[in-house]
Amino acid sequence: MPRLVLVNSLAAEERWNWLLTRLKESKAVSLAEAAEVLGVSEMTVRRDLSGMASQGIARRVRGGAVYSGPVSFEGRERSHAEEKTVVAEKLLPFVPSSGVIAMDSSTTIHRLAQLIAPSDDLTVVTNGLTTFQALQERPGVTAILTGGAADRRSGSLVGPVATAFLDGMRFAAFFSSAAAIDERACYEDTLEEAEIKRAFARSSAQVVIGAHSEKLSGNATAAAVTLDRVGVLATELAPDATDLAPYARIVETLL
Repeated sequence: MPRLVLVNSLAAEERWNWLLTRLKESKAVSLAEAAEVLGVSEMTVRRDLSGMASQGIARRVRGGAVYSGPVSFEGRERSHAEEKTVVAEKLLPFVPSSGVIAMDSSTTIHRLAQLIAPSDDLTVVTNGLTTFQALQERPGVTAILTGGAADRRSGSLVGPVATAFLDGMRFAAFFSSAAAIDERACYEDTLEEAEIKRAFARSSAQVVIGAHSEKLSGNATAAAVTLDRVGVLATELAPDATDLAPYARIVETLL
């Protein structure tokens, strides 16, 4: 099947729109891919991405750029789909058959919600509409939304209504992903998302994080949960992988 390639005469504005759409959908774009699809030189793409970086839209990395803002749920859902399923399967044994737990609005934890089997009497509180929907009609599972304002950038319910609700709750565990992770904390792309995850963590006996390994070297806007609060960290890597070694001193359980 012939591959569609855009013509060389694309205006700068059209190139910019294509790059921005690609960054929002996939959170990253490579120079080689963009140059091939847009029909321009890598130097031209590099200049466009540098312009985006100067406006805070993207951050230049070797061979391309990564998006500096929140990515839509649909865009995140398509990214690293198989690895996210591996992470969700690792986290599944930590989901109790009864009690009260919390789940964030991430695509990784949405996959975990889809794997939950019929339970004895499990209540799941979430700020994610898609996770809430995934748990409907699941025997023995009661799903509750936090309430709050819908953040169209991240697909989350956020704001003072949501955080006030969470401050009055107590959870056995909070299952969450992160936009970026280092040895200090887990980070989010928006201040609002970081705030609500701090509220979830404050009300939880245990924090369980599941994330793709690329998040270990990622960059995001605001610290959400300090790493010393994380009891379980799961990635698609083997627990003894070199990339996870720095976290073994801090996190009790690596998966």
